Amino acid sequence: MSRWRRSVDELAARRRQQGECERAQEALCKVTSCFQQLAASLGSSADCSFLRDEMDETRALAHRICSGLSRRLVRLMSDCDSAPSGVEDRQVSERLWVLFLSVLENFLSDLHKASDVIGQFPLTRRYDRRSLVNTGCIDGMVGVAARVASVQAPWLTLEEEQSPDLTNHIAGLEAMLSEMQLRVPVAFWSVEATQPAWAEARGELDEPDYSLEDLMEVEVVSNNSKMAACCQPSCCGLSCVG
Repeated sequence: MSRWRRSVDELAARRRQQGECERAQEALCKVTSCFQQLAASLGSSADCSFLRDEMDETRALAHRICSGLSRRLVRLMSDCDSAPSGVEDRQVSERLWVLFLSVLENFLSDLHKASDVIGQFPLTRRYDRRSLVNTGCIDGMVGVAARVASVQAPWLTLEEEQSPDLTNHIAGLEAMLSEMQLRVPVAFWSVEATQPAWAEARGELDEPDYSLEDLMEVEVVSNNSKMAACCQPSCCGLSCVG
C-alpha cells in the first residue's frame, strides 16, 4: 500500500472516530441534562423511590457513555500526536476534548449536589417523607424519564460495566478528569468555537413577520386610537390610562 493511500485511509478512520465521538457527546449532554432536571426534585414533595430509581438509571447510562467516550478521545488525541494530521483535523479533536471535559465538570457538580441532598433526605423509612419540602412537580419526572429512555446509544453495543454507587461514581469521575487533563494538556482558552452560541435554539425559531420597530409603531398607533376614542366625549369623567 502506498504512503498516500495509507494517509487517506488513516484520515478517513479519524473522521469516522470524530463523528462517533460527536454523537456520543450529544447523547451525553442529553443524559446529563435529564439528570440535572431529575435532581432538581430531590428533597421536595415530588421526591420518591421512582425518582431516585430513575436517577440511578440515568447516572448509569451517563457512566457507560463517559467511560467509552473517554477511551475513544484519548485514542483519538494520541493518534493526532503520533500520525501526521492537518490543522483542521487537530482542532476538531481538541474541541471534542474540551467539550467532554466541560460536560464532566458540570455533571460532577450535579452529582455533588445530589449527594448532599440525598444525605439530608434519605427516605429510608416511611416517616422520612415528613421532612420533605412541600414543592415540586410530580408530573415532570415522567417526561424526563421518557427523554432518557429515548436517548440513542452512541455505539452499537455499550461496554457492559457495573455502575458504581453515587460516592464511587463521583470519585471515579474526578479521577478520570484529572487523568485526562494530565495525559493530554489542551488549554481551554486555545480552543475556539466553530458555531455561534445558542445556534440550535435560534435555528428552531421561525423568523418573525414583523420587526421590533414595526410592533412598537403598531402599539403606539393603537394606543393613540384608544385615547382619541376615549377622550372625544366632553362629558367623559374618566382619565385615559392608555
